[in-house]
Amino acid sequence: MAPMSDPAPATAAVPVLTSGVVAFQGNPGSYGEIAALNAVAGMAETRGYPTFHEVARAVETGEAEYGVLPVENSLMGAIHQSIDLLSETDLHVVGEVVVRVSHCLMALPGVEISDIRRVASQQPALDQCTDLIRKHGWQPVAAHDTAGSAKNLAQSGERDLAAIASERAAQLYGLTILQRNIEDEPFNYTRFMILARREPAPSDAPHKTSLVFAVRHTPGFLVETLNELRGLNLSRIESRPRRDRAWSYLMYVDIEGDARDPKVAQALAGVLRKASYAKIIGSYPSAQGTVN
Repeated sequence: MAPMSDPAPATAAVPVLTSGVVAFQGNPGSYGEIAALNAVAGMAETRGYPTFHEVARAVETGEAEYGVLPVENSLMGAIHQSIDLLSETDLHVVGEVVVRVSHCLMALPGVEISDIRRVASQQPALDQCTDLIRKHGWQPVAAHDTAGSAKNLAQSGERDLAAIASERAAQLYGLTILQRNIEDEPFNYTRFMILARREPAPSDAPHKTSLVFAVRHTPGFLVETLNELRGLNLSRIESRPRRDRAWSYLMYVDIEGDARDPKVAQALAGVLRKASYAKIIGSYPSAQGTVN
């Protein structure tokens, strides 16, 4: 598995959409919306939905042309609810976007840091900013999403409350940024997958191929199946419990390479022969950098 390095500015190929909707989870100003704004080239409308399931459903029904789902964060790890959805739908991963998560502390205009007693945000964002919260002795308040905490603050008018969200959220809801880059660790990135009903068009861009599979409970059989991928670079491998069978697991694997490449195709065929269940989630242009 290749070591992770600090990503460069984004240059990856993305789908082209001249009109239509890109769905994301959360409110305008969320990091999901930032991913949606960068998920396609061309003109598109972004639309927020309350849950990851509703994002996927919007794409399945044609209400949205594309959807973006966060699948992993560089500090917090895998986002399991999104990952589980990938194996449960018939949607295809057609691209990815990596967003630099840069948290800002924001409050109503005229509020000073000394006025703050509580701070609201999505729980992972609160967890990523514990140094600042502990330093000031603020009470953390969990919210549904980062931008939602900013929106609620703007509507409530509470002057002892601050929110943690993106700079875009502060701009959208008329809040004042008191401090930028407040996360404990600067290496904070979230990877989003772009979902569509159709497979991506062939391109010469560097690719990733994502698959999920399960094997029968036979000693050594998982190792044998993974051996079919030898010689390929696996950028991620993770097991998840199956929802339809107790004490049975699915393996999620990201491979650097295009499924059309003969070497990758041969490896995938080997996995499909050995697995009791297998699904190629997508073979798609990989992100070559990040967006802010």
